[in-house]
Amino acid sequence: MTDSLHSYLASRPAELNAGPIAVILFEDEVETASTLDHALRAGFRTVLALSPGPLALEIPREGVRPLIFDTRRPDAHVVAVNAVNDAVPPGTWLYYGYNAEYLFYPFSEKRRVGEMLAFHTEERRASMLTYVIDLYAPDLQQFPDAVSIEHARFDRTGYYALGRKDANGDLLERQLDFHGGLRWRFEEYLPEDRRRIDRIALFRTRPGLRLLADHRFNDQEYNTYSCPWHHNLTAAIASFRVAKALMRNPGSRDEIAGFTWRNSHEFRWSSQQLMDLGLMEPGQWF
Repeated sequence: MTDSLHSYLASRPAELNAGPIAVILFEDEVETASTLDHALRAGFRTVLALSPGPLALEIPREGVRPLIFDTRRPDAHVVAVNAVNDAVPPGTWLYYGYNAEYLFYPFSEKRRVGEMLAFHTEERRASMLTYVIDLYAPDLQQFPDAVSIEHARFDRTGYYALGRKDANGDLLERQLDFHGGLRWRFEEYLPEDRRRIDRIALFRTRPGLRLLADHRFNDQEYNTYSCPWHHNLTAAIASFRVAKALMRNPGSRDEIAGFTWRNSHEFRWSSQQLMDLGLMEPGQWF
């Protein structure tokens, strides 16, 4: 029998005493295996796989903990991530994302996520900015859910940033709102508060820290893209999530004939490709 997330956390399992830990919200069963395998290859010690019902896993994977949680409730990521933050030791590195999303960081093909986060910690950083890069299939007739690992495309241009302001209209230091991809090209189908592509998807836990609905935190320093002294590492999440949603939403699926345009490019599943296009920053880590 699969435990619920809350009963699992209440039992204080020993596997949560060491990170990095991945929290993955499965909103459906699209690319279940590839999502889990990618997280395990990255080097996460424990992967919490949250889903409304038991996941259909043909092959159990060591290190993956399937847990029952309503991932389709509004702001499910807020409830889940904050619960894990409160249950694990302070200072644990957490990653959170969704199924059919794949974390990339500089040199991720040869270096494990724990190595990268150890370096980031030495630079006195407790969070890492990630850009969500929309992936999509080139042919919606062949791939009606817009998902194809083998034929994935993405936008190589069209990304931009705007200064982020506080409630008084003043610019926040070292914070920007990033835009681009399908959220930009098809913004008329997305609520305004879901058009940004930046997400603080990697962070260190601490008491009182709270993830907010807009993928930012209640600690403003956690929302910064770098320290005051120099550029820091950033990461990217290659994601089919928006493409899937646009193909399932009745208001958009009959209006969109395809996602491919003149700036579509083959996604090579390579961290170097993302760095070459400026979609990921190695900082001082080589």
